[in-house]
Amino acid sequence: MAAVTGGPATATDDVRAAGGVVWRATGDGVQVCLVHRPRYGDWTVPKGKLEPGEHPLVAAVREVAEESDVRAVPQVRLPTVRYLVDGRPKVVDYWSMRAVATGGFEAGTEVDEVGWFDVDEAARRVSYPHDAEVLAAFAALPSATGTVLVLRHARAGRRATWSGPDSARPLDPAGWARAVALAPLVAAVRPERLLSASARRCVQTLDPAAAHLDLPIEVTGDLDEPAPGQVPEECVLAAAARLAELGAGGVSTAVCSQGKVIPGALERLAGVPGDFGTPKGGGWLLAFAAGRLLAADPV
Repeated sequence: MAAVTGGPATATDDVRAAGGVVWRATGDGVQVCLVHRPRYGDWTVPKGKLEPGEHPLVAAVREVAEESDVRAVPQVRLPTVRYLVDGRPKVVDYWSMRAVATGGFEAGTEVDEVGWFDVDEAARRVSYPHDAEVLAAFAALPSATGTVLVLRHARAGRRATWSGPDSARPLDPAGWARAVALAPLVAAVRPERLLSASARRCVQTLDPAAAHLDLPIEVTGDLDEPAPGQVPEECVLAAAARLAELGAGGVSTAVCSQGKVIPGALERLAGVPGDFGTPKGGGWLLAFAAGRLLAADPV
């Protein structure tokens, strides 16, 4: 059964931060990344504060890259940590992340050393109990092999006021603004492919990300809502099969589909009933292990 997770509810005065347990495969198993901060004399999981208006997942990927020079693909949401800093509540969201590239790390005043350790050794080395708890949650996961970001198209006006074919209905101004705002989130999962349902509003939702990433958008009917006279279950099963195929591919992918398809497809992938309702311009980060859905995190 796949885990369905959600972001934390936080107060407006909370200090928000995000980070990740970054892992890489070795001949003997898995190593995770820790950073040493000379200001505090500690070893910790890489993390940092959100910028104004920044999505926590985007911040987590950015902070990992800034602190460790590791480019990573986020996969599974890990436990959220809460503690006090100078009397203010601090909330830190974490994801497991697969390392896909590294830069040339140069020691600085914020981080002067980056280390890769077996998970047990990392848990002993970290300076804070909450870091050890996050590492323990990571260690309990199967190894994720594929990541799929599933988006529902952004707003496209009212169907009743559109005179053309529904498949040609375009994004409205609010929808275009949301599509632009989604581009950094799509980029954060470092997709190698972008796939869209046939509807124009789905393709347009991915357009800003495609331009930013310089990737083509592959249009496929497997992600479409049912046409008049078509059995809805057929579309749901086709979408679930395509998502499972993408998840088994071992690479990161972003797709855009429709509201009458996504909930049913995710429920079938999860294998249990669940609330997979997805608002327009919303989505899910799916992690797969050996071709099976491991976790679904609303984004």
